[in-house]
Amino acid sequence: MSEEFLSPRQVAEQYPVLGSINALAERRWRGEGPAYIKTGRGRAGRVFYRRSTIEQFIRDCTIEPRSAA
Repeated sequence: MSEEFLSPRQVAEQYPVLGSINALAERRWRGEGPAYIKTGRGRAGRVFYRRSTIEQFIRDCTIEPRSAA
């Protein structure tokens, strides 16, 4: 099975819970978002996310409420 890579635009469209393209860029800048791949230095480098990483990030952010005791 091959890994699927998504651009920030694809992530924003397919996973709106993570926010817009700008929100993803802000998270990268702050070091708070999902792991990503950058193909070069500076602004020239393209950014990609692994689909599996995005889905794991969302699972890790999921909070399970405690049942009422």
